[in-house]
Amino acid sequence: MNRPYNFSAGPSALPLAVLQQAAAEMADWHGAGLSVMEMSHRSKAFGRIRDEAEADLRTLLAVPDDFAVLFMQGGASAQNALIPMNLAQRHGPAMADYVVAGHWSRKSWNEARRYGDMALAATAEAAAQIDGQAYEAWCWMPGPEQWRIRADAAYLHVCANETIGGVELPDLPDLAQLGCPDVPLVVDMSSNILTRAIDFSRLGMVYAGAQKNAGSAGVTLVIIRRDLLGHATGCCPSVFDFAQVAAADSMFNTPPTYGIYITGLVFKWLLEQGGVPAMDAASSAKSQLLYSYIDQSALYVNPIHPPVRSRMNIPFRLRDTALEALFLAESEAAGLLALKGHKSVGGMRASLYNATPLAGAQALVAFMRDFEARHG
Repeated sequence: MNRPYNFSAGPSALPLAVLQQAAAEMADWHGAGLSVMEMSHRSKAFGRIRDEAEADLRTLLAVPDDFAVLFMQGGASAQNALIPMNLAQRHGPAMADYVVAGHWSRKSWNEARRYGDMALAATAEAAAQIDGQAYEAWCWMPGPEQWRIRADAAYLHVCANETIGGVELPDLPDLAQLGCPDVPLVVDMSSNILTRAIDFSRLGMVYAGAQKNAGSAGVTLVIIRRDLLGHATGCCPSVFDFAQVAAADSMFNTPPTYGIYITGLVFKWLLEQGGVPAMDAASSAKSQLLYSYIDQSALYVNPIHPPVRSRMNIPFRLRDTALEALFLAESEAAGLLALKGHKSVGGMRASLYNATPLAGAQALVAFMRDFEARHG
């Protein structure tokens, strides 16, 4: 089947094999006589779906037993409130620290400020000079050596990949080496989970909306160290209390059953492709192909500080911005979909999530080369 290449930032491309299996099982799952959408979440059939999804996720990311896996609702945006409600008062008045390196981490920080003393550990909201080169706000990321972390903070929050700005934290820091061994690291990995290995010894919690690398919209993955459970504030709704969700195996209330099913199919597909190591290698290959072409081009430019360029979301502009509307129209006609940049930054953006194959990146570069030859 020939399909266009989908570069949407999310909801994003799903593996064709997953879509085809879901279509084949739509009306009758494994001879059960009904769709997963019709199943009771308390049934043995759905229990099997949920249990296999958790087991496969644990295998993919090598999740230790001392971490709980939760399938929640509300997206990563809901976690902006649920994290402070569950963690900020672990050992006294609500307080935590935030690294703000783009739109999504700023949104996380602004929401959390409603619940206590949320300090900025570092921010990229201003332009910076790095190695003699000027970078605009949100086009760079302060390194861990620049972070100001309070030793008594309930947690430190970072966004590992900013989908709008196109910056990615190269590696998760070891807070013990930064002098804060008792501060749990909480990481928003909505747009790069399942694309590289995670060192859980450095983590307190990781969360991610599923709709980029892990499934369809409606499911939020939460992987949290068990000793951090049980600290929810009195204002936290019971349905969003991490401890209660964990105790009920993510079925405190009716979960997003069909979304969990699709996510489970994606996990199985990832395992068949070689798991996270294969996705890591593919992410590097796809992104480097595009960055290499942009960097040698006379027409295209990427504004991001190279050491923190995202492998997932690659924003770029045309030096002649008057050509951008034509570029978008012609690229869509060529079967290269959803390349328009976020409304806050303009330009173009190619999102290269796990379900986007190397052939998609190659097709995009080929189109860009041809467009430059005609209009450069």
